[in-house]
Amino acid sequence: MKRRTLHAAAALAAASALLLTACGGEDDGSGGNDRIAGADTGDTAPSETSSPSQAAADRPAMDLPTDVKETFENWKTGDAEKDAILADAGRAQTAVTYSVTQGDPDSSALKFYQTGTALAGSQDWVKGIVDAGLTYSGSVSYFAPKISVFDKQSAGVSYCADESKAFNKNRKTNKVDKTPATDDSYVLYSTRLEKNSEGVWQTTKLQSERGNAKCVR
Repeated sequence: MKRRTLHAAAALAAASALLLTACGGEDDGSGGNDRIAGADTGDTAPSETSSPSQAAADRPAMDLPTDVKETFENWKTGDAEKDAILADAGRAQTAVTYSVTQGDPDSSALKFYQTGTALAGSQDWVKGIVDAGLTYSGSVSYFAPKISVFDKQSAGVSYCADESKAFNKNRKTNKVDKTPATDDSYVLYSTRLEKNSEGVWQTTKLQSERGNAKCVR
């Protein structure tokens, strides 16, 4: 599975693969400011390991199971605007994780942090996993974020995901399928975010590529 623009049927077929990545729609190529961050654009954050901090807003709770962990490496730049964008980009990923563990493709968390083709693709992705009777267990690390601020209302963020310690888990039996890591355990994400009327940076478009050399480590 390379770039994932999967819908429900394709997600079911791919259910044996690592699941801790969101599916999203591709860029429609409309030009202008309608851009997605690429792996070679934007600013790299300084070294720091953290999870996105919770801003003072009425945001949905996303409590993950004790056997599911996410870490966000180098996720702060020291610039308030960029840090807010990165935080919501991270929360958009956590919302997918949360939706899978809850077995709910229509979770309020997913709708809060994603919209447009990103939301539609993520909902299909989550539904495929849930319909296959799966959830997951383990840890994922998101790292090497790069950010491009297009204007006051839009930005792009690219980053990598290390899923080498994330595994499928049977929802009924709780059996974890610990498969060996491969290059496909590493994913490059390119996303577009837009600031809504509530000040939330929602992910509107998302592309992903497994096995990208920029992310394999």
